[in-house]
Amino acid sequence: MAPANKVNADLQREREKCTFNTTELTNLIDGGADKTEERKKREDMALKEGIHIEEVPAEYLSHKENYELAVKKACLLFKMIRKLQEEENTGMENYMAVLGGTLGSAILRDGSPLTLHYVMFIPTLMGQATVEQQAYWIGRAFNLDVVGTYAQTELGHGTFVRGLETTATYDPATKEFVLHSPTLTSYKWWPGGLAHTANYCIVMAQLYTKGKCHGIHPFIVQLRDEETHMPMPGIKVGEIGAKLGMNGTNNGFLGFEHVRIPREHMLMKNSKVLEDGTYVNAPSSKLTYGTMMFVRVVIVQDMCTYMAKAVTIATRYSAVRRQSQPKPDEPEPQIIDYVTQQHKLFVGIASVHAFRLSAQWLWTMYNNVTAELEAGDLDRLPELHALACCLKAVSTADAAECVERCRLACGGHGYMLSSNLPLMYGLVTAACTYEGENTVLLLQTARYLVKAWQQAAGGNALTPTVSYLANSAVGRRHPPWDNTIEGIILGFQRVAASKISLCVENIERRQKSGMSYEDAWNMTSVQLTSASEAHCRAILLSCYLEETLKSVKEASPALREVMMQLVDLYIVYWALRCVGDLLRFTSISERDIAQLQSWYESLLTQLRPNAVGLVDAFDLRDEILHSTLGAYDGRVYERLMEEAMKSPLNKEPVNQSFHKYLKPFMQGKL
Repeated sequence: MAPANKVNADLQREREKCTFNTTELTNLIDGGADKTEERKKREDMALKEGIHIEEVPAEYLSHKENYELAVKKACLLFKMIRKLQEEENTGMENYMAVLGGTLGSAILRDGSPLTLHYVMFIPTLMGQATVEQQAYWIGRAFNLDVVGTYAQTELGHGTFVRGLETTATYDPATKEFVLHSPTLTSYKWWPGGLAHTANYCIVMAQLYTKGKCHGIHPFIVQLRDEETHMPMPGIKVGEIGAKLGMNGTNNGFLGFEHVRIPREHMLMKNSKVLEDGTYVNAPSSKLTYGTMMFVRVVIVQDMCTYMAKAVTIATRYSAVRRQSQPKPDEPEPQIIDYVTQQHKLFVGIASVHAFRLSAQWLWTMYNNVTAELEAGDLDRLPELHALACCLKAVSTADAAECVERCRLACGGHGYMLSSNLPLMYGLVTAACTYEGENTVLLLQTARYLVKAWQQAAGGNALTPTVSYLANSAVGRRHPPWDNTIEGIILGFQRVAASKISLCVENIERRQKSGMSYEDAWNMTSVQLTSASEAHCRAILLSCYLEETLKSVKEASPALREVMMQLVDLYIVYWALRCVGDLLRFTSISERDIAQLQSWYESLLTQLRPNAVGLVDAFDLRDEILHSTLGAYDGRVYERLMEEAMKSPLNKEPVNQSFHKYLKPFMQGKL
């Protein structure tokens, strides 16, 4: 076996032919050299603690042992982060860095039982609790005097929040709410940390007071005794069982049997219930969207991390792996030299940057709109909600496709759990359904797009992200197709506008034939989801181009060139993927498509020398990648064998099953 510190020769040659400074790109990704330094310091501190080290790889542990290990790691990790907070006084930055997919996923590879405490419990308190409630609960939450989670989804209802069945009925005689689960389907189902970790929970329930239902509202409920951790009276709580991924997350179920909580445990920043049971409505029902939108923005950022890890693993492996002999008497080429392999990988690298910049842009918008909400201005909330919905849906679907494509690009070795690609796929595909199932989210965006189309048709002003609809009345042949990056983006806007227009026409036609609006919407829903995705693609392409141009203004010419090549590759790739739509809705010609294909192949060739440099710039340590195929040194075969030897089955030359079953069976004595 090669020495542990020796880098694979092929991988070393790839690094030597890189045309740009990888550290410069790392700094650009992080937001500056100082941010890179902060991240590295945080990683050094966490990894020096050795929290990530496993004596027996987690894949060989039982479900119960995996949960116990996840709790241990999560506690040690957040203890370390709290220490860092005290030293640096940096607000939520360190928590966000740990929860955002890189450092956290290196240590808690299959999910953390404390994640919802930080990404749902605390943000909901901050967004929906009164000043008095915040003064009491947020300090306790940050100090981990209490461990919280957030329970919305039920066994019978998920994304359809209005359909939730859990009830919270106000009793003015005792000034308490009575929480109850009237049916099996009303049991809360899925919340992370709920099963055996959290002792408090924000519960979304149907509020009843004075005999009237006022819809879904948030309540703080104590689940377990703060000392013994035993479930409180009337609380039925447990774990939902093993899943495709995220088995360290401790997802749980929760039922209530007439559980009483104080009136003050309803979060009352927006809506209120007075002592006599009088209900005071919120200025807008839309104010409750805040937490969900925050989480969806975080999810887009998470997907960038997982895609970055997947393409790093697959690209490095592709530089090391040699296969086939296309030319007689020549050595087997690196598989990264095959254009089909470049086609699988390079768009993944570009996708990381496309979604990274889109997530930053969305985050800025989220913060601006949140500030406007605080001032009572709700005008931009629907636009933000529509964007967060479709970007969450498209980013998670693209990430799942990207990770699986990278796994397949690694051939049989990608099937090994030690590659980390199967586990990663379990994590990203879960994101396609949690915090809003993707099809439902696309339909929510579609509602906004249909309204925007009707506003445009009426000559009304449009919000920035749908302003392209104002030009959509012009015919299909105008403007003529322009085979440039800007032209492709205009083409995607044309596709989105045309699809939205067709949806509106179909809904109206069906209504005229006697169908109800709801049935007409349902019959048009396949087209509506397609229109939402087209809208999202148009935004992604234009955002990627505009934000890259801004970000590389101060970059070196060499880095600027390769970053613009990635933009071109991404946009041309999607033009070729969506060529049917472009043929249908724009004036693109067969000759234009042939030119796009040649352009795309040329871009693959141009990016080929920089492939390893581009993934190196993501600066993902081996401990974070946790992959036999993607380590920095490229010792793929040595690492595969080292991991194989960790299997408990290799601890003894003869397994007891031989004497117990196999030998008697072979001798006809079983």
